Amino acid sequence: MHNQRCLPAFARAFFAAALSLPFLAATPATPAQGPYKVLDQWKLADAGGWDYLLVDSDAHRVYITRGDHVDAVDTTDGKLLGTISGLHGTHGVALDPDGKIGYISDGGGNAVVVFDRTNFSTVATIPAGTNPDAIIYEPDTKSVWAFNGRSKNITVIDAASRKVVATIDVPGKPEFAASDGKGSVYNNLEDKSEVLKIDARAHTITATWPAGCESPSGLALDIDGNRLFPVCDGNKMSVIDASSGKILATPSIGDGPDAAGWNAKDKLAFASSGDGILSVVDATTYKTIQSLPTKRRARTMAYDAATDRVYLVTADFGPPPAATAENPRPRPPMIPGTFEIIVVGR
Repeated sequence: MHNQRCLPAFARAFFAAALSLPFLAATPATPAQGPYKVLDQWKLADAGGWDYLLVDSDAHRVYITRGDHVDAVDTTDGKLLGTISGLHGTHGVALDPDGKIGYISDGGGNAVVVFDRTNFSTVATIPAGTNPDAIIYEPDTKSVWAFNGRSKNITVIDAASRKVVATIDVPGKPEFAASDGKGSVYNNLEDKSEVLKIDARAHTITATWPAGCESPSGLALDIDGNRLFPVCDGNKMSVIDASSGKILATPSIGDGPDAAGWNAKDKLAFASSGDGILSVVDATTYKTIQSLPTKRRARTMAYDAATDRVYLVTADFGPPPAATAENPRPRPPMIPGTFEIIVVGR
């Protein structure tokens, strides 16, 4: 190797630049921070099943519905911060942007439960339809929307008065939903394989579109790009133009998905599946760029845009009990102490 100190200054600069060129040329074109990976796994000791998760980025916590209660977990260390208890069969959580109030769809209680986010106490219980499942806060109208799976309708609640202001009948079983914050709400109809577009102010359905795949469950929304991402059976995610309903693509994902997420910064859509795969789809090409193994049954998720992390939950299960006439398809029991939060990031 030449001794650079013996060269003139301009020559040393040229020499250094030349040495760096092969390294730069060899660097592959990859996503901004490389692939996602499992960063941590946190155990929670309390028992109970689970459904949807929701991240509160500002408060550094994730809410997890757990049957008769909801856990609030610190996203910095996995510690349990508090529990909203006395519930009957929880499904989802929505948050008021005021930073103080949260809402729970208590499916077993046919109600929306309002809670104080500072001390996790219940402050109101509002009757909804039968088995409210998905729940969202709609910022344009400052209202809470509960999607009732059994009565096939939507309960709309004014956040200020905590009164029901509308009940919207829908032509199928409503699953997950999303709001664009501009006056439109979108909702999957699982049994019809359709997507609804709803006027949030008029409380009317303005469009009904084919989902482009079977039994859509989770739903993500790209507000800036005006695209919907339902996740479906048959290992498919659908990409839909949120103005026209046109199906733009159907990239492949894992089997048995139940939730979706959206990374607006890097234009990535996520799907979490029961087979233990977190699928990452590049929304600029509509190609699946990563299929990350997580753990079986980790089919619900929440994305934290502030930290670019995905939170999934699952547990271990024992063998199912013997079938009976009353219960011909018994579910396997969850093994106590195995419930865990899987943290994925880059």
